[in-house]
Amino acid sequence: MTEDRVRIDVDDHGVATVAMIRSDKHNALDRAMFDALLSGARQLTEDRQVRAVVLHGEGKSFCAGLDIASFLDGPGKGINALFVRETGALANFAQRAAYDWSSVPVPVIAAISGNCFGGGIQIALGADIRIAAPDAKLSIMEVKWGLVPDMAITQTLPRLVGIDTAKELTFTGRIVSGSEAHALGLVTRTADDVLAAALALAHEIAQRSPDAVRAAKRLYDETWTGADSAAALVLESDLQGDLLGKPNQIEAVSAGLAKRMPRFVDPA
Repeated sequence: MTEDRVRIDVDDHGVATVAMIRSDKHNALDRAMFDALLSGARQLTEDRQVRAVVLHGEGKSFCAGLDIASFLDGPGKGINALFVRETGALANFAQRAAYDWSSVPVPVIAAISGNCFGGGIQIALGADIRIAAPDAKLSIMEVKWGLVPDMAITQTLPRLVGIDTAKELTFTGRIVSGSEAHALGLVTRTADDVLAAALALAHEIAQRSPDAVRAAKRLYDETWTGADSAAALVLESDLQGDLLGKPNQIEAVSAGLAKRMPRFVDPA
Protein backbone atom coordinates (compact mmCIF):
# COMPACT_ATOMS: atom_id res chain seq x y z
CA MET A 1 0.00 0.00 0.00
CA THR A 2 1.05 3.65 -0.23
CA GLU A 3 2.89 3.91 3.08
CA ASP A 4 3.40 7.68 2.87
CA ARG A 5 -0.37 8.30 2.98
CA VAL A 6 -2.03 5.59 5.12
CA ARG A 7 -0.61 3.49 7.93
CA ILE A 8 -2.36 0.36 9.23
CA ASP A 9 -1.55 -1.31 12.55
CA VAL A 10 -3.40 -4.43 13.75
CA ASP A 11 -3.01 -5.34 17.42
CA ASP A 12 -3.22 -8.74 19.09
CA HIS A 13 -6.95 -8.30 19.70
CA GLY A 14 -7.77 -7.84 16.02
CA VAL A 15 -8.30 -4.08 16.22
CA ALA A 16 -6.94 -2.29 13.17
CA THR A 17 -5.94 1.36 13.48
CA VAL A 18 -5.92 3.16 10.13
CA ALA A 19 -4.24 6.56 10.07
CA MET A 20 -4.25 9.01 7.20
CA ILE A 21 -0.75 10.50 7.45
CA ARG A 22 -0.61 13.68 5.42
CA SER A 23 -0.84 15.95 8.43
CA ASP A 24 0.97 18.88 6.79
CA LYS A 25 -2.03 19.16 4.43
CA HIS A 26 -4.67 18.26 7.07
CA ASN A 27 -4.85 14.84 5.34
CA ALA A 28 -6.30 16.35 2.17
CA LEU A 29 -7.07 13.89 -0.62
CA ASP A 30 -4.52 13.67 -3.41
CA ARG A 31 -4.16 10.73 -5.80
CA ALA A 32 -1.80 8.89 -3.46
CA MET A 33 -4.24 9.26 -0.55
CA PHE A 34 -7.10 7.90 -2.68
CA ASP A 35 -4.95 4.94 -3.75
CA ALA A 36 -3.93 4.24 -0.15
CA LEU A 37 -7.49 4.40 1.18
CA LEU A 38 -8.71 1.96 -1.46
CA SER A 39 -5.79 -0.36 -0.81
CA GLY A 40 -6.33 -0.19 2.94
CA ALA A 41 -10.03 -1.00 2.72
CA ARG A 42 -9.25 -3.95 0.46
CA GLN A 43 -6.55 -5.25 2.84
CA LEU A 44 -8.88 -5.11 5.84
CA THR A 45 -11.76 -6.67 3.93
CA GLU A 46 -9.58 -9.70 3.19
CA ASP A 47 -7.98 -10.04 6.66
CA ARG A 48 -10.09 -12.53 8.63
CA GLN A 49 -8.20 -11.73 11.85
CA VAL A 50 -9.49 -8.14 11.95
CA ARG A 51 -12.51 -7.67 14.22
CA ALA A 52 -12.92 -3.87 14.27
CA VAL A 53 -11.36 -0.86 12.54
CA VAL A 54 -10.61 2.67 13.77
CA LEU A 55 -10.07 5.26 11.02
CA HIS A 56 -8.56 8.64 11.89
CA GLY A 57 -6.38 11.43 10.61
CA GLU A 58 -2.91 11.96 12.03
CA GLY A 59 -2.23 15.47 13.27
CA LYS A 60 -4.80 18.21 13.71
CA SER A 61 -7.52 17.08 11.29
CA PHE A 62 -9.44 14.03 10.13
CA CYS A 63 -9.45 15.07 6.45
CA ALA A 64 -9.80 18.53 4.91
CA GLY A 65 -11.30 17.22 1.66
CA LEU A 66 -10.05 17.16 -1.91
CA ASP A 67 -6.63 18.62 -2.69
CA ILE A 68 -7.83 20.11 -5.97
CA ALA A 69 -4.47 21.65 -6.84
CA SER A 70 -2.76 18.26 -6.76
CA PHE A 71 -5.08 16.99 -9.49
CA LEU A 72 -4.79 20.08 -11.63
CA ASP A 73 -1.00 19.95 -11.44
CA GLY A 74 -0.59 16.18 -11.56
CA PRO A 75 1.24 14.78 -14.60
CA GLY A 76 -1.27 13.29 -17.03
CA LYS A 77 -3.85 12.62 -14.31
CA GLY A 78 -6.29 15.53 -14.08
CA ILE A 79 -9.54 15.74 -12.19
CA ASN A 80 -11.22 13.30 -14.58
CA ALA A 81 -9.23 10.46 -13.00
CA LEU A 82 -11.63 10.67 -10.06
CA PHE A 83 -14.58 9.60 -12.20
CA VAL A 84 -13.09 6.44 -13.66
CA ARG A 85 -15.26 3.40 -12.97
CA GLU A 86 -13.71 -0.02 -13.47
CA THR A 87 -15.68 -2.47 -15.56
CA GLY A 88 -18.42 -4.00 -13.43
CA ALA A 89 -17.68 -1.76 -10.44
CA LEU A 90 -20.56 -0.20 -8.54
CA ALA A 91 -18.67 2.95 -7.54
CA ASN A 92 -16.14 5.12 -9.35
CA PHE A 93 -12.60 5.82 -8.13
CA ALA A 94 -13.46 8.78 -5.87
CA GLN A 95 -16.64 7.19 -4.52
CA ARG A 96 -14.75 4.07 -3.48
CA ALA A 97 -12.60 6.06 -1.01
CA ALA A 98 -15.77 6.37 1.06
CA TYR A 99 -17.96 3.49 -0.14
CA ASP A 100 -15.31 0.79 0.26
CA TRP A 101 -15.16 1.44 4.02
CA SER A 102 -18.86 0.66 4.28
CA SER A 103 -18.10 -2.63 2.54
CA VAL A 104 -15.49 -3.75 5.08
CA PRO A 105 -17.28 -6.68 6.79
CA VAL A 106 -16.36 -5.62 10.33
CA PRO A 107 -17.36 -2.42 12.17
CA VAL A 108 -15.49 0.72 11.11
CA ILE A 109 -15.30 3.59 13.60
CA ALA A 110 -14.26 7.06 12.42
CA ALA A 111 -12.49 9.23 15.03
CA ILE A 112 -13.05 12.82 13.89
CA SER A 113 -11.03 15.79 15.09
CA GLY A 114 -10.17 19.11 13.50
CA ASN A 115 -11.38 19.68 9.95
CA CYS A 116 -13.66 17.14 8.29
CA PHE A 117 -14.73 18.77 5.04
CA GLY A 118 -16.13 17.68 1.67
CA GLY A 119 -14.61 14.36 0.73
CA GLY A 120 -13.42 13.99 4.32
CA ILE A 121 -16.90 13.98 5.79
CA GLN A 122 -18.04 11.57 3.08
CA ILE A 123 -15.26 9.16 4.07
CA ALA A 124 -16.41 9.46 7.69
CA LEU A 125 -20.00 8.80 6.61
CA GLY A 126 -18.78 5.51 5.11
CA ALA A 127 -17.92 4.32 8.61
CA ASP A 128 -20.45 2.47 10.77
CA ILE A 129 -19.91 4.73 13.79
CA ARG A 130 -18.52 8.27 14.09
CA ILE A 131 -17.03 9.77 17.26
CA ALA A 132 -16.22 13.48 16.97
CA ALA A 133 -14.48 16.00 19.17
CA PRO A 134 -16.97 18.64 20.39
CA ASP A 135 -14.95 21.35 18.63
CA ALA A 136 -14.37 19.40 15.39
CA LYS A 137 -15.48 21.19 12.22
CA LEU A 138 -17.61 19.29 9.72
CA SER A 139 -19.01 20.49 6.40
CA ILE A 140 -20.54 19.14 3.21
CA MET A 141 -18.55 21.84 1.51
CA GLU A 142 -18.79 21.12 -2.24
CA VAL A 143 -21.23 23.97 -2.96
CA LYS A 144 -18.43 26.40 -2.06
CA TRP A 145 -16.68 25.24 -5.24
CA GLY A 146 -19.86 25.13 -7.34
CA LEU A 147 -20.12 21.33 -7.05
CA VAL A 148 -22.30 18.63 -5.52
CA PRO A 149 -21.08 15.99 -3.04
CA ASP A 150 -20.26 12.90 -5.08
CA MET A 151 -18.37 10.42 -2.91
CA ALA A 152 -21.21 7.95 -2.22
CA ILE A 153 -23.11 10.39 0.00
CA THR A 154 -26.41 9.18 -1.49
CA GLN A 155 -25.71 5.78 0.08
CA THR A 156 -24.75 7.04 3.55
CA LEU A 157 -26.35 10.35 4.53
CA PRO A 158 -30.01 9.21 4.10
CA ARG A 159 -29.46 6.64 6.87
CA LEU A 160 -28.54 9.38 9.34
CA VAL A 161 -30.58 12.55 8.78
CA GLY A 162 -33.81 13.71 7.19
CA ILE A 163 -33.81 15.08 3.68
CA ASP A 164 -34.43 18.63 4.92
CA THR A 165 -31.31 18.55 7.11
CA ALA A 166 -29.29 17.02 4.28
CA LYS A 167 -30.44 19.75 1.89
CA GLU A 168 -29.74 22.58 4.32
CA LEU A 169 -26.20 21.38 4.99
CA THR A 170 -25.54 20.76 1.29
CA PHE A 171 -27.14 23.97 -0.04
CA THR A 172 -25.21 26.18 2.40
CA GLY A 173 -21.98 24.26 2.92
CA ARG A 174 -21.97 25.65 6.43
CA ILE A 175 -19.53 24.35 9.01
CA VAL A 176 -20.98 22.63 12.08
CA SER A 177 -19.18 21.70 15.27
CA GLY A 178 -18.87 18.15 16.48
CA SER A 179 -21.47 18.94 19.12
CA GLU A 180 -23.97 20.23 16.55
CA ALA A 181 -23.18 17.32 14.26
CA HIS A 182 -24.14 15.00 17.11
CA ALA A 183 -27.40 16.86 17.66
CA LEU A 184 -28.16 16.61 13.93
CA GLY A 185 -27.36 12.88 13.80
CA LEU A 186 -24.26 13.18 11.61
CA VAL A 187 -22.07 11.65 14.31
CA THR A 188 -22.83 8.96 16.87
CA ARG A 189 -21.41 10.75 19.90
CA THR A 190 -18.70 13.17 20.99
CA ALA A 191 -15.59 12.67 23.10
CA ASP A 192 -12.70 14.89 24.13
CA ASP A 193 -10.15 12.24 23.14
CA VAL A 194 -11.74 10.76 20.04
CA LEU A 195 -8.99 8.28 19.24
CA ALA A 196 -8.99 6.83 22.74
CA ALA A 197 -12.79 6.60 22.71
CA ALA A 198 -12.83 4.94 19.30
CA LEU A 199 -10.16 2.42 20.30
CA ALA A 200 -11.99 1.59 23.53
CA LEU A 201 -15.18 0.92 21.56
CA ALA A 202 -13.30 -1.14 18.97
CA HIS A 203 -11.78 -3.30 21.70
CA GLU A 204 -15.19 -3.79 23.29
CA ILE A 205 -16.56 -4.97 19.93
CA ALA A 206 -13.52 -7.20 19.40
CA GLN A 207 -14.46 -9.14 22.55
CA ARG A 208 -17.73 -10.28 20.95
CA SER A 209 -18.17 -13.19 18.58
CA PRO A 210 -16.69 -12.08 15.25
CA ASP A 211 -19.23 -14.22 13.43
CA ALA A 212 -22.15 -12.48 15.15
CA VAL A 213 -20.70 -8.99 14.68
CA ARG A 214 -20.10 -9.54 10.96
CA ALA A 215 -23.60 -10.98 10.56
CA ALA A 216 -25.17 -8.05 12.43
CA LYS A 217 -23.40 -5.53 10.21
CA ARG A 218 -24.59 -7.35 7.12
CA LEU A 219 -28.14 -7.58 8.49
CA TYR A 220 -28.47 -3.84 9.03
CA ASP A 221 -26.59 -2.78 5.91
CA GLU A 222 -28.79 -4.88 3.66
CA THR A 223 -32.13 -4.03 5.29
CA TRP A 224 -31.98 -0.60 6.92
CA THR A 225 -33.34 1.35 3.96
CA GLY A 226 -35.15 0.15 0.86
CA ALA A 227 -35.48 -3.55 1.65
CA ASP A 228 -38.94 -5.11 1.57
CA SER A 229 -40.18 -6.58 4.84
CA ALA A 230 -40.29 -10.17 3.59
CA ALA A 231 -36.67 -10.13 2.41
CA ALA A 232 -35.51 -8.49 5.64
CA LEU A 233 -37.25 -11.05 7.83
CA VAL A 234 -35.86 -13.93 5.78
CA LEU A 235 -32.34 -12.53 6.10
CA GLU A 236 -32.73 -12.36 9.90
CA SER A 237 -33.62 -16.04 9.96
CA ASP A 238 -30.93 -17.08 7.50
CA LEU A 239 -28.15 -15.28 9.36
CA GLN A 240 -29.33 -16.66 12.70
CA GLY A 241 -29.41 -20.18 11.27
CA ASP A 242 -25.83 -19.75 10.09
CA LEU A 243 -24.72 -18.79 13.61
CA LEU A 244 -26.59 -21.30 15.76
CA GLY A 245 -24.51 -24.24 16.95
CA LYS A 246 -21.28 -22.98 15.40
CA PRO A 247 -18.06 -22.95 17.50
CA ASN A 248 -18.12 -19.22 18.25
CA GLN A 249 -21.79 -19.26 19.21
CA ILE A 250 -21.23 -22.22 21.52
CA GLU A 251 -18.18 -20.46 22.99
CA ALA A 252 -20.23 -17.31 23.65
CA VAL A 253 -22.78 -19.31 25.65
CA SER A 254 -20.12 -21.34 27.50
CA ALA A 255 -18.14 -18.24 28.44
CA GLY A 256 -21.28 -16.43 29.58
CA LEU A 257 -22.37 -19.28 31.80
CA ALA A 258 -18.88 -19.71 33.24
CA LYS A 259 -18.46 -15.94 33.69
CA ARG A 260 -15.12 -15.93 31.87
CA MET A 261 -13.71 -14.14 28.85
CA PRO A 262 -14.63 -15.96 25.61
CA ARG A 263 -11.95 -17.36 23.32
CA PHE A 264 -13.27 -16.91 19.82
CA VAL A 265 -11.68 -18.20 16.63
CA ASP A 266 -11.30 -16.12 13.49
CA PRO A 267 -14.08 -16.53 10.90
CA ALA A 268 -13.39 -19.11 8.24
